[in-house]
Amino acid sequence: MRKVKVEDAVGMVLCHDITRIVPGEFKGPAFKKGHVVKEEDIPELLKLGKDHLYIWECGSDLLHENDAALRIAKASMGQGVDYAEPVEGKVTIKAARDGLLKIDVEGLCQVNEIDQISFSTRHTNQVVAKGETLAGTRVIPLVIKNDQIEAVEEICRSRGPLLEVKEMQKFKVGLITTGNEVYYGRIQDKFGPVVKEKLSRFGCRVLWHVMLPDDAAQIKDQILNLRDQGAQMIITTGGMSVDPDDVTPNGVKSTGAELVTYGSPVLPGAMFLLAYLDDIPIMGLPACVMFFKATVFDLMLPRVLAGERITKRDIAMTGHGGLCMNCQECRYPMCPFGK
Repeated sequence: MRKVKVEDAVGMVLCHDITRIVPGEFKGPAFKKGHVVKEEDIPELLKLGKDHLYIWECGSDLLHENDAALRIAKASMGQGVDYAEPVEGKVTIKAARDGLLKIDVEGLCQVNEIDQISFSTRHTNQVVAKGETLAGTRVIPLVIKNDQIEAVEEICRSRGPLLEVKEMQKFKVGLITTGNEVYYGRIQDKFGPVVKEKLSRFGCRVLWHVMLPDDAAQIKDQILNLRDQGAQMIITTGGMSVDPDDVTPNGVKSTGAELVTYGSPVLPGAMFLLAYLDDIPIMGLPACVMFFKATVFDLMLPRVLAGERITKRDIAMTGHGGLCMNCQECRYPMCPFGK
């Protein structure tokens, strides 16, 4: 590109957008990249504070900011995402469907370590709706060397997409409510309605709801029965503490399920259990799910529905950001919890 005086730019092609800002009313391009400067444009350009313009004279080794941002966006995108055309050098990436946002955090860091590249995203593992903004990318200068963009593209080729939106399945759920106090009618079950409401947000249906006493053998038999009836996910409530008469974890283990964790670094949610029986996820929910708007269940459920097989490492990583601040007015998910 070449810098010329506004008065000498008539007939030349702008290589960047020129922004007009009217506080509280408007912010956007007054003149767009590719505009051919006319004589009548000169007074307006001067009002916008432009005594000089940058005229397009890009060599084969350089890219304009818009073209560079487009290439970065296209290289980074996986399934379930889309992009908008560049505006003032920035490309916005949006969700093309409802689902779970997944960000390759390490890949994103590698891209941002390349000089003059800017790529900003939302936190990974967030539930997003179609049309929501997920990320934005641009380069810092008006023009950038082609090999810098090629470096971004190589990172994305080698690692896979930087971001995607995974579809979440609508599972058929078996719910087991345990506890002598509920089974014998001493108190009303208030856990089940909470769990059913949370599941319904994702289109999941509780097709089987069974009340059981604190009996590990009965819990085991019912889990196996739900598996045989076609449950795609099994949830147990009650009996998750370390008290001797809380036997739900023993009932789960005795099915032969692969235990991923009994305990989590999320507060609220420390007494959380996750296991897999023939690829069917089993979640044992601690009592806090009844009382708090957001717990470990809200962090794990979308990931399970998105088809992820949660590992011990995944659970360990939730410790960073896993402390709920118990705000007077809960704003989850628009808060740091789980991020």
